[in-house]
Amino acid sequence: MMKVALHNLGCKVNAYETEAMQEMLENHGYEIVPFKEGADIYIINTCTVTNMADRKSRQMLHRAKKLNPDAIVVATGCYVQAQEENGEVDECIDIIIGNNKKKDLIEILETHTPKSVIDINHTKEYEEMHLSKTAEHTRAYIKVQDGCNQFCTYCIIPFARGRVRSRAKEDVIREVTALANNGYKEVVLTGIHLSSYGVDLGNEDLLSLILAVHGVEGIERIRLGSLEPRIITEEFAKTISELPKMCPHFHLSLQSGCDETLRRMNRRYTSEEYYEKCQLLRKYFDNPALTTDVIVGFPGETEEEFEQSRAFVDKVNFYETHIFKYSKRQGTKAAVMENQVPEQIKSLRSNVMLEMDEQKRKAYEMSFIGMEVEVLFEEKITKKETDFWVGHTKEYVKIALQTEENLQNQLTNVRIDNHSQIIH
Repeated sequence: MMKVALHNLGCKVNAYETEAMQEMLENHGYEIVPFKEGADIYIINTCTVTNMADRKSRQMLHRAKKLNPDAIVVATGCYVQAQEENGEVDECIDIIIGNNKKKDLIEILETHTPKSVIDINHTKEYEEMHLSKTAEHTRAYIKVQDGCNQFCTYCIIPFARGRVRSRAKEDVIREVTALANNGYKEVVLTGIHLSSYGVDLGNEDLLSLILAVHGVEGIERIRLGSLEPRIITEEFAKTISELPKMCPHFHLSLQSGCDETLRRMNRRYTSEEYYEKCQLLRKYFDNPALTTDVIVGFPGETEEEFEQSRAFVDKVNFYETHIFKYSKRQGTKAAVMENQVPEQIKSLRSNVMLEMDEQKRKAYEMSFIGMEVEVLFEEKITKKETDFWVGHTKEYVKIALQTEENLQNQLTNVRIDNHSQIIH
Protein backbone atom coordinates (compact mmCIF):
# COMPACT_ATOMS: atom_id res chain seq x y z
CA MET A 1 0.00 0.00 0.00
CA MET A 2 1.44 3.36 -1.09
CA LYS A 3 1.78 5.95 1.67
CA VAL A 4 0.74 9.50 0.77
CA ALA A 5 1.29 12.72 2.73
CA LEU A 6 -0.60 15.90 1.81
CA HIS A 7 0.03 19.52 2.71
CA ASN A 8 -2.23 22.47 1.95
CA LEU A 9 -1.30 26.12 1.53
CA GLY A 10 -3.61 29.06 0.98
CA CYS A 11 -7.33 29.65 0.88
CA LYS A 12 -10.42 27.66 1.84
CA VAL A 13 -10.87 26.62 -1.80
CA ASN A 14 -7.41 25.03 -1.70
CA ALA A 15 -8.29 23.37 1.61
CA TYR A 16 -11.46 21.90 0.08
CA GLU A 17 -9.51 20.57 -2.89
CA THR A 18 -6.85 19.03 -0.66
CA GLU A 19 -9.48 17.20 1.38
CA ALA A 20 -11.21 16.05 -1.81
CA MET A 21 -7.91 14.69 -3.11
CA GLN A 22 -7.33 12.90 0.19
CA GLU A 23 -10.76 11.28 -0.02
CA MET A 24 -10.02 10.19 -3.61
CA LEU A 25 -6.76 8.60 -2.46
CA GLU A 26 -8.42 6.80 0.46
CA ASN A 27 -11.14 5.46 -1.82
CA HIS A 28 -8.46 4.01 -4.12
CA GLY A 29 -6.54 2.22 -1.41
CA TYR A 30 -3.77 4.69 -0.63
CA GLU A 31 -2.72 5.12 3.01
CA ILE A 32 -2.71 8.72 4.25
CA VAL A 33 0.21 9.48 6.57
CA PRO A 34 1.51 12.63 8.34
CA PHE A 35 3.79 14.98 6.42
CA LYS A 36 7.09 13.58 7.70
CA GLU A 37 9.61 10.88 6.83
CA GLY A 38 8.28 7.67 5.37
CA ALA A 39 5.80 8.72 2.69
CA ASP A 40 6.07 7.33 -0.83
CA ILE A 41 4.23 10.28 -2.34
CA TYR A 42 4.09 13.90 -1.13
CA ILE A 43 1.33 16.14 -2.50
CA ILE A 44 1.59 19.89 -1.91
CA ASN A 45 -1.36 22.07 -2.92
CA THR A 46 0.40 25.37 -3.49
CA CYS A 47 -0.60 29.04 -3.27
CA THR A 48 0.65 32.16 -5.07
CA VAL A 49 -1.46 34.98 -3.62
CA THR A 50 1.63 36.73 -2.15
CA ASN A 51 5.41 36.48 -2.31
CA MET A 52 5.27 34.80 1.10
CA ALA A 53 2.86 32.19 -0.30
CA ASP A 54 5.31 31.51 -3.15
CA ARG A 55 8.14 31.11 -0.66
CA LYS A 56 6.16 28.75 1.57
CA SER A 57 5.19 26.68 -1.47
CA ARG A 58 8.82 26.32 -2.53
CA GLN A 59 9.89 25.49 1.03
CA MET A 60 7.32 22.70 1.37
CA LEU A 61 8.27 21.20 -1.99
CA HIS A 62 11.94 21.11 -1.02
CA ARG A 63 11.11 19.82 2.44
CA ALA A 64 9.21 16.90 0.90
CA LYS A 65 12.19 15.94 -1.26
CA LYS A 66 14.50 16.14 1.75
CA LEU A 67 12.20 13.93 3.84
CA ASN A 68 12.47 11.17 1.25
CA PRO A 69 14.66 11.76 -1.82
CA ASP A 70 13.16 8.63 -3.42
CA ALA A 71 9.56 9.78 -2.97
CA ILE A 72 7.39 11.21 -5.72
CA VAL A 73 6.82 14.93 -5.09
CA VAL A 74 3.55 16.16 -6.60
CA ALA A 75 2.95 19.89 -6.88
CA THR A 76 -0.52 21.19 -7.61
CA GLY A 77 -2.40 24.47 -7.24
CA CYS A 78 -1.88 28.12 -8.05
CA TYR A 79 1.89 28.49 -7.52
CA VAL A 80 2.81 25.73 -9.97
CA GLN A 81 0.07 26.80 -12.41
CA ALA A 82 1.62 30.29 -12.54
CA GLN A 83 5.20 28.95 -12.61
CA GLU A 84 4.37 26.58 -15.48
CA GLU A 85 2.92 29.45 -17.51
CA ASN A 86 6.12 31.44 -16.89
CA GLY A 87 8.23 28.46 -17.94
CA GLU A 88 9.76 28.08 -14.48
CA VAL A 89 9.54 24.67 -12.81
CA ASP A 90 11.34 23.71 -9.59
CA GLU A 91 13.73 20.79 -10.04
CA CYS A 92 12.49 18.99 -6.93
CA ILE A 93 9.03 18.42 -8.48
CA ASP A 94 8.33 15.06 -10.10
CA ILE A 95 4.71 15.61 -11.13
CA ILE A 96 2.89 18.89 -11.80
CA ILE A 97 -0.90 19.05 -11.63
CA GLY A 98 -2.31 22.39 -12.67
CA ASN A 99 -5.64 23.85 -11.61
CA ASN A 100 -8.64 22.02 -13.09
CA LYS A 101 -6.67 18.74 -13.28
CA LYS A 102 -6.72 17.74 -9.60
CA LYS A 103 -9.80 15.61 -10.29
CA ASP A 104 -7.49 13.38 -12.39
CA LEU A 105 -5.08 12.79 -9.49
CA ILE A 106 -5.43 8.99 -9.33
CA GLU A 107 -4.97 8.49 -13.06
CA ILE A 108 -1.96 10.82 -13.05
CA LEU A 109 -0.32 8.94 -10.16
CA GLU A 110 -0.94 5.54 -11.68
CA THR A 111 0.45 6.54 -15.08
CA HIS A 112 3.15 8.73 -13.48
CA THR A 113 2.30 11.55 -15.86
CA PRO A 114 5.00 14.16 -15.18
CA LYS A 115 2.90 17.16 -16.24
CA SER A 116 -0.85 17.79 -16.37
CA VAL A 117 -1.50 21.47 -16.90
CA ILE A 118 -4.15 23.11 -19.07
CA ASP A 119 -4.41 26.67 -20.36
CA ILE A 120 -6.47 27.73 -17.34
CA ASN A 121 -7.39 31.08 -18.91
CA HIS A 122 -9.40 29.47 -21.68
CA THR A 123 -11.28 26.67 -19.95
CA LYS A 124 -15.01 26.91 -19.25
CA GLU A 125 -15.21 23.56 -17.46
CA TYR A 126 -15.84 23.44 -13.71
CA GLU A 127 -13.57 20.89 -12.04
CA GLU A 128 -16.01 18.59 -10.25
CA MET A 129 -14.70 17.24 -6.93
CA HIS A 130 -16.64 15.78 -4.00
CA LEU A 131 -16.44 15.50 -0.23
CA SER A 132 -18.38 13.27 2.15
CA LYS A 133 -16.31 14.18 5.22
CA THR A 134 -13.78 16.82 6.25
CA ALA A 135 -11.03 17.28 8.83
CA GLU A 136 -13.51 19.32 10.87
CA HIS A 137 -16.32 17.23 12.30
CA THR A 138 -18.98 19.92 12.56
CA ARG A 139 -18.38 22.44 9.76
CA ALA A 140 -17.82 21.68 6.08
CA TYR A 141 -16.48 24.07 3.45
CA ILE A 142 -18.20 23.56 0.10
CA LYS A 143 -16.49 24.79 -3.07
CA VAL A 144 -19.21 26.04 -5.41
CA GLN A 145 -17.28 28.24 -7.83
CA ASP A 146 -13.81 28.68 -9.34
CA GLY A 147 -12.03 31.44 -11.23
CA CYS A 148 -12.38 35.21 -11.31
CA ASN A 149 -13.19 37.80 -14.01
CA GLN A 150 -12.37 40.91 -11.96
CA PHE A 151 -8.66 41.46 -12.69
CA CYS A 152 -7.86 43.70 -9.75
CA THR A 153 -4.53 45.29 -10.62
CA TYR A 154 -2.66 43.69 -7.67
CA CYS A 155 -3.98 40.13 -8.04
CA ILE A 156 -2.41 37.17 -9.85
CA ILE A 157 -5.25 34.76 -9.04
CA PRO A 158 -7.30 35.25 -12.27
CA PHE A 159 -4.20 34.16 -14.17
CA ALA A 160 -3.73 31.09 -11.95
CA ARG A 161 -7.42 30.13 -11.62
CA GLY A 162 -8.89 31.23 -14.93
CA ARG A 163 -12.33 32.67 -15.68
CA VAL A 164 -15.46 32.17 -13.57
CA ARG A 165 -16.80 28.62 -13.61
CA SER A 166 -19.78 27.71 -11.43
CA ARG A 167 -20.68 24.32 -10.04
CA ALA A 168 -24.08 22.91 -10.99
CA LYS A 169 -26.59 23.54 -8.21
CA GLU A 170 -27.65 19.87 -8.26
CA ASP A 171 -24.06 18.79 -7.53
CA VAL A 172 -23.80 21.24 -4.64
CA ILE A 173 -27.06 20.01 -3.11
CA ARG A 174 -26.01 16.38 -3.56
CA GLU A 175 -22.77 17.04 -1.66
CA VAL A 176 -24.44 19.10 1.09
CA THR A 177 -27.04 16.36 1.55
CA ALA A 178 -24.34 13.70 1.87
CA LEU A 179 -22.49 15.80 4.46
CA ALA A 180 -25.72 16.39 6.39
CA ASN A 181 -26.34 12.63 6.39
CA ASN A 182 -22.84 12.20 7.83
CA GLY A 183 -23.69 14.52 10.74
CA TYR A 184 -22.41 17.90 9.59
CA LYS A 185 -24.57 20.76 10.84
CA GLU A 186 -22.85 23.77 9.28
CA VAL A 187 -21.75 24.44 5.71
CA VAL A 188 -19.66 27.32 4.39
CA LEU A 189 -20.19 28.17 0.73
CA THR A 190 -16.88 29.21 -0.75
CA GLY A 191 -15.20 29.99 -4.05
CA ILE A 192 -12.46 32.08 -5.65
CA HIS A 193 -15.02 34.82 -6.40
CA LEU A 194 -18.15 33.57 -4.66
CA SER A 195 -20.30 36.56 -5.63
CA SER A 196 -19.95 35.55 -9.31
CA TYR A 197 -21.65 32.21 -8.73
CA GLY A 198 -24.07 31.48 -11.58
CA VAL A 199 -23.00 34.18 -14.05
CA ASP A 200 -21.97 31.42 -16.46
CA LEU A 201 -25.04 29.27 -15.81
CA GLY A 202 -27.65 31.67 -17.11
CA ASN A 203 -30.51 31.08 -14.67
CA GLU A 204 -28.74 30.74 -11.32
CA ASP A 205 -27.12 33.10 -8.85
CA LEU A 206 -25.74 32.95 -5.33
CA LEU A 207 -29.11 33.77 -3.76
CA SER A 208 -30.86 30.88 -5.53
CA LEU A 209 -28.07 28.55 -4.39
CA ILE A 210 -28.38 29.71 -0.77
CA LEU A 211 -32.14 29.10 -0.87
CA ALA A 212 -31.58 25.58 -2.22
CA VAL A 213 -28.98 24.74 0.44
CA HIS A 214 -31.32 26.13 3.11
CA GLY A 215 -33.81 23.41 2.18
CA VAL A 216 -31.40 20.54 2.96
CA GLU A 217 -32.59 18.67 6.04
CA GLY A 218 -30.00 18.30 8.78
CA ILE A 219 -28.06 21.45 7.93
CA GLU A 220 -28.57 23.94 10.76
CA ARG A 221 -26.24 26.74 9.70
CA ILE A 222 -25.18 28.33 6.40
CA ARG A 223 -22.15 30.59 6.30
CA LEU A 224 -20.77 32.46 3.30
CA GLY A 225 -17.18 32.91 2.19
CA SER A 226 -15.78 36.24 1.03
CA LEU A 227 -18.25 38.45 -0.84
CA GLU A 228 -17.93 41.43 -3.14
CA PRO A 229 -19.94 44.38 -1.75
CA ARG A 230 -21.97 44.80 -4.95
CA ILE A 231 -23.86 41.56 -4.31
CA ILE A 232 -25.45 43.09 -1.20
CA THR A 233 -28.69 44.51 -2.56
CA GLU A 234 -31.89 45.26 -0.66
CA GLU A 235 -33.44 42.05 -2.03
CA PHE A 236 -30.37 39.94 -1.19
CA ALA A 237 -30.06 41.25 2.39
CA LYS A 238 -33.80 41.05 3.11
CA THR A 239 -34.17 37.52 1.67
CA ILE A 240 -31.26 35.95 3.52
CA SER A 241 -32.22 37.72 6.76
CA GLU A 242 -35.48 35.74 6.68
CA LEU A 243 -33.64 32.40 6.52
CA PRO A 244 -33.26 30.97 10.06
CA LYS A 245 -30.18 28.92 9.11
CA MET A 246 -28.27 31.94 7.78
CA CYS A 247 -25.31 33.07 9.90
CA PRO A 248 -25.06 36.86 10.41
CA HIS A 249 -21.35 36.76 9.57
CA PHE A 250 -20.27 38.52 6.38
CA HIS A 251 -16.78 38.98 4.98
CA LEU A 252 -16.99 41.90 2.55
CA SER A 253 -13.71 42.43 0.75
CA LEU A 254 -12.68 46.13 0.96
CA GLN A 255 -8.89 46.43 0.25
CA SER A 256 -8.88 50.21 0.77
CA GLY A 257 -11.12 52.89 2.20
CA CYS A 258 -9.67 55.52 -0.15
CA ASP A 259 -11.51 56.04 -3.44
CA GLU A 260 -8.38 56.99 -5.39
CA THR A 261 -6.61 53.82 -4.22
CA LEU A 262 -9.68 51.74 -5.05
CA ARG A 263 -9.62 53.18 -8.57
CA ARG A 264 -5.95 52.21 -9.03
CA MET A 265 -6.82 48.74 -7.70
CA ASN A 266 -9.69 48.41 -10.24
CA ARG A 267 -12.09 47.53 -7.41
CA ARG A 268 -15.17 48.95 -9.22
CA TYR A 269 -16.91 50.54 -6.22
CA THR A 270 -16.44 53.61 -4.04
CA SER A 271 -16.06 53.75 -0.28
CA GLU A 272 -19.52 55.35 -0.08
CA GLU A 273 -21.08 52.44 -2.01
CA TYR A 274 -19.27 49.98 0.24
CA TYR A 275 -20.54 51.74 3.37
CA GLU A 276 -24.13 51.59 2.06
CA LYS A 277 -23.80 47.81 1.70
CA CYS A 278 -22.63 47.46 5.30
CA GLN A 279 -25.58 49.56 6.46
CA LEU A 280 -27.96 47.35 4.46
CA LEU A 281 -26.71 44.27 6.31
CA ARG A 282 -27.07 46.08 9.63
CA LYS A 283 -30.59 47.10 8.66
CA TYR A 284 -31.71 43.48 8.25
CA PHE A 285 -29.47 41.71 10.79
CA ASP A 286 -29.10 42.50 14.47
CA ASN A 287 -25.41 43.22 15.22
CA PRO A 288 -23.96 41.14 12.36
CA ALA A 289 -20.25 40.30 12.34
CA LEU A 290 -18.74 42.26 9.46
CA THR A 291 -15.16 41.37 8.58
CA THR A 292 -12.90 42.51 5.75
CA ASP A 293 -9.48 42.58 4.09
CA VAL A 294 -7.34 45.71 3.72
CA ILE A 295 -4.13 46.18 1.77
CA VAL A 296 -1.67 48.82 3.05
CA GLY A 297 1.15 50.28 0.99
CA PHE A 298 -0.47 49.81 -2.42
CA PRO A 299 1.60 51.58 -5.13
CA GLY A 300 1.06 55.32 -4.96
CA GLU A 301 -0.63 55.22 -1.53
CA THR A 302 0.27 58.54 0.10
CA GLU A 303 0.04 59.30 3.82
CA GLU A 304 -3.19 61.17 3.10
CA GLU A 305 -4.66 58.20 1.21
CA PHE A 306 -3.64 55.81 3.96
CA GLU A 307 -5.30 58.07 6.54
CA GLN A 308 -8.50 58.11 4.45
CA SER A 309 -8.43 54.31 4.39
CA ARG A 310 -7.76 54.08 8.13
CA ALA A 311 -10.55 56.54 8.95
CA PHE A 312 -12.99 54.63 6.74
CA VAL A 313 -12.19 51.30 8.41
CA ASP A 314 -12.71 53.03 11.76
CA LYS A 315 -16.07 54.40 10.56
CA VAL A 316 -17.41 51.05 9.32
CA ASN A 317 -16.56 49.48 12.70
CA PHE A 318 -15.69 45.95 11.56
CA TYR A 319 -15.50 42.97 13.88
CA GLU A 320 -12.21 41.92 12.31
CA THR A 321 -9.95 43.39 9.64
CA HIS A 322 -7.35 41.20 7.98
CA ILE A 323 -4.43 43.47 7.08
CA PHE A 324 -2.01 42.68 4.27
CA LYS A 325 1.08 44.59 3.20
CA TYR A 326 1.00 45.01 -0.58
CA SER A 327 2.93 42.20 -2.27
CA LYS A 328 4.18 42.79 -5.82
CA ARG A 329 3.07 40.01 -8.18
CA GLN A 330 4.87 39.79 -11.52
CA GLY A 331 2.43 39.90 -14.43
CA THR A 332 -0.02 42.27 -12.73
CA LYS A 333 -0.55 45.94 -13.58
CA ALA A 334 0.27 47.09 -10.05
CA ALA A 335 3.73 45.51 -10.24
CA VAL A 336 4.86 48.13 -12.77
CA MET A 337 3.04 51.12 -11.26
CA GLU A 338 5.09 54.12 -10.20
CA ASN A 339 5.66 55.14 -6.59
CA GLN A 340 6.05 51.71 -5.03
CA VAL A 341 5.83 52.09 -1.24
CA PRO A 342 8.94 51.11 0.81
CA GLU A 343 8.60 48.04 3.08
CA GLN A 344 9.34 50.10 6.19
CA ILE A 345 6.34 52.37 5.52
CA LYS A 346 4.12 49.37 4.76
CA SER A 347 5.06 47.90 8.15
CA LEU A 348 4.28 51.14 9.99
CA ARG A 349 0.87 51.41 8.32
CA SER A 350 0.15 47.75 8.97
CA ASN A 351 0.89 48.23 12.68
CA VAL A 352 -1.53 51.18 12.86
CA MET A 353 -4.29 49.05 11.31
CA LEU A 354 -3.50 46.03 13.49
CA GLU A 355 -3.78 48.10 16.66
CA MET A 356 -7.16 49.46 15.59
CA ASP A 357 -8.32 45.97 14.61
CA GLU A 358 -7.50 44.66 18.09
CA GLN A 359 -9.62 47.40 19.69
CA LYS A 360 -12.56 46.81 17.32
CA ARG A 361 -12.48 43.05 17.84
CA LYS A 362 -12.57 43.35 21.61
CA ALA A 363 -15.38 45.91 21.48
CA TYR A 364 -17.52 43.66 19.29
CA GLU A 365 -16.93 40.64 21.50
CA MET A 366 -17.78 42.65 24.62
CA SER A 367 -21.20 43.37 23.08
CA PHE A 368 -22.12 39.72 23.73
CA ILE A 369 -21.52 39.81 27.47
CA GLY A 370 -24.77 39.25 29.32
CA MET A 371 -26.41 37.68 26.27
CA GLU A 372 -27.53 34.13 25.60
CA VAL A 373 -26.13 32.85 22.31
CA GLU A 374 -26.33 29.63 20.30
CA VAL A 375 -22.98 27.84 20.05
CA LEU A 376 -22.05 24.93 17.80
CA PHE A 377 -19.46 23.05 19.86
CA GLU A 378 -16.54 21.50 18.00
CA GLU A 379 -13.76 20.28 20.29
CA LYS A 380 -12.66 19.76 23.88
CA ILE A 381 -9.57 21.47 25.23
CA THR A 382 -7.91 21.17 28.63
CA LYS A 383 -6.40 24.15 30.43
CA LYS A 384 -4.81 23.79 33.88
CA GLU A 385 -6.44 20.37 34.30
CA THR A 386 -9.89 21.83 33.55
CA ASP A 387 -11.95 20.68 30.57
CA PHE A 388 -13.59 23.20 28.25
CA TRP A 389 -15.72 22.69 25.16
CA VAL A 390 -15.04 25.20 22.41
CA GLY A 391 -17.31 26.28 19.57
CA HIS A 392 -18.58 29.26 17.60
CA THR A 393 -21.63 31.47 17.65
CA LYS A 394 -23.46 32.23 14.41
CA GLU A 395 -21.34 35.39 14.23
CA TYR A 396 -18.21 33.20 14.43
CA VAL A 397 -17.24 34.41 17.88
CA LYS A 398 -15.28 31.59 19.57
CA ILE A 399 -16.73 30.53 22.93
CA ALA A 400 -15.42 28.22 25.68
CA LEU A 401 -17.71 26.50 28.17
CA GLN A 402 -16.43 24.69 31.26
CA THR A 403 -18.30 21.40 31.45
CA GLU A 404 -17.74 17.67 31.78
CA GLU A 405 -20.62 16.98 29.41
CA ASN A 406 -19.77 15.80 25.88
CA LEU A 407 -20.93 18.65 23.61
CA GLN A 408 -19.31 17.42 20.37
CA ASN A 409 -21.32 18.72 17.38
CA GLN A 410 -24.09 19.99 19.66
CA LEU A 411 -25.96 23.27 19.25
CA THR A 412 -26.31 24.68 22.75
CA ASN A 413 -27.52 27.99 24.15
CA VAL A 414 -24.85 29.59 26.35
CA ARG A 415 -25.01 32.73 28.46
CA ILE A 416 -21.85 34.83 28.13
CA ASP A 417 -21.14 36.08 31.64
CA ASN A 418 -17.63 37.43 31.15
CA HIS A 419 -14.97 38.07 28.52
CA SER A 420 -12.89 35.08 29.63
CA GLN A 421 -15.43 32.79 27.91
CA ILE A 422 -14.49 34.34 24.55
CA ILE A 423 -11.39 32.86 22.92
CA HIS A 424 -9.17 34.52 20.35
